[in-house]
Amino acid sequence: MSSQNPSPLKILFAASEAQPLIKTGGLADVAGSLPVALTHFDHDVRLVLPAYPKAVESSIPLRTAATLRLPGSSENVRVLEGTLDKKLPLYLVDAPGLFDRPGNPYTDAAGGDWSDNPQRFALFCRAVVTLALDQAGLGWRPDLVHCNDWQTGLVPAMLSDEGSRPATTFTIHNLAYQGVFDKSSFEQLQLPAKLWTPDGLEFHQKLSFIKGGLAFADWVTTVSPTYAREILTPAFGYGLEGLLQHRVDRLQGVLNGIDYHAWDPASDPAIAQHFDVSTFNLKRVNKLKLQQELGLPQNDDAFLLGHIGRLVEQKGVDMILDIVPGLVKQENTQLVLLGSGDPRLEQALREAAAQNPERVAIYIGYDEQLAHRVEAACDCFLMPSRFEPCGLNQLYSLRYGAVPIVHRTGGLADTVVDATPRNLLDGVATGFVFDRPDSVALWQAVERAIEFRKRPGVWWEKLAGNGMRQDFSWDASALHYLEIYQKAIDAPAPNPIAETAH
Repeated sequence: MSSQNPSPLKILFAASEAQPLIKTGGLADVAGSLPVALTHFDHDVRLVLPAYPKAVESSIPLRTAATLRLPGSSENVRVLEGTLDKKLPLYLVDAPGLFDRPGNPYTDAAGGDWSDNPQRFALFCRAVVTLALDQAGLGWRPDLVHCNDWQTGLVPAMLSDEGSRPATTFTIHNLAYQGVFDKSSFEQLQLPAKLWTPDGLEFHQKLSFIKGGLAFADWVTTVSPTYAREILTPAFGYGLEGLLQHRVDRLQGVLNGIDYHAWDPASDPAIAQHFDVSTFNLKRVNKLKLQQELGLPQNDDAFLLGHIGRLVEQKGVDMILDIVPGLVKQENTQLVLLGSGDPRLEQALREAAAQNPERVAIYIGYDEQLAHRVEAACDCFLMPSRFEPCGLNQLYSLRYGAVPIVHRTGGLADTVVDATPRNLLDGVATGFVFDRPDSVALWQAVERAIEFRKRPGVWWEKLAGNGMRQDFSWDASALHYLEIYQKAIDAPAPNPIAETAH
């Protein structure tokens, strides 16, 4: 499909979170950016979310566009209409008994899942279906509904039986989260009995929301080409690899993008010194400022490594801890970490910083502005994730000339080109890639980076510059999605349970 699509599409984008309204992970970044990017190509895109208090507060002014009576709710459900960032039409599904709760959209204050999550997100799915079939009285019917993660998984399943329905795509952001509940939930939700089949929503005698998307959507996507291949294997498929293999002809990986306006070292308001490829030497000013801020000795010749993210084993934080002794033995090497997560890993990092105050700095928590300053300051960015569907921090790092050191998995494999002699010669190298998810392989990659930096400065500048010139903008990703949307519209998938239903 060309960007000059002769007939603009109507697209309803359904998600359970979106930046800047509410965020727990990468889904929010996608839902807040991809719909906007799609509008750049003159398509009519509208975003629908649950009306969490934070989303409502951030979207004022709002008006009531429709009032619905939906199964599973004892109260009227309002559809509130507003805009995201004053440009993207936004619908918020307002069911106060289900969504008017503080904090995290999925968990209570103690960190446990809300016990009524099946009811909450089934109602949200019903509201999305009502909008998709133009039964809310809005006079707008989408050509396609783009669903995301398990919270919207029931939408393609519910639409599958409609004679005249919009096309559907379903994006997997992380297959580890599936929305699996007891069989009793299926009965309570008053879902059609015929959906309770291994070809439908049943998963080992339980209700699986994500199966609704994987089995019934016209097209299934995930957030990188490599992750699309990985989820076909038992190691990454979480018991769903068989279904995904069955649907492999309608499965595609599309890399997430990043917001190049929010993440631009030439204009970033959060950093001390602006720079770009042509003024790369100015990056060192940001290093000196961050060293000062975090209590490290100020030295622009220091080799500064950084890590930002959830402090959990999936992200390989235990491997980073394992290499700290090796790092501090190296002359003139420093390490900065920003994030929160597993209390044991947090404590171990605190201890590493206390034992090596001139080499290691740790900030427990998350600070968006500080994240920008870390990317602007670091020479290298560590991302040894055991698995990573897409990953965003390596993309920010490339943009900011912080050369990534990554494990070859998922989106990391798709976005970072290893600094082999051949790739360096061809001018395509952008980082250091290692193959085994263990601390020995990570350390070998770090040693390669340390040795490479000892070369004349022009070598490092060229490597970082290669990364800074990459295009991982949302507009590039949006064009890939538009091609998939058109395929889904032109060739709807057969209903997987149609045969068993007769």
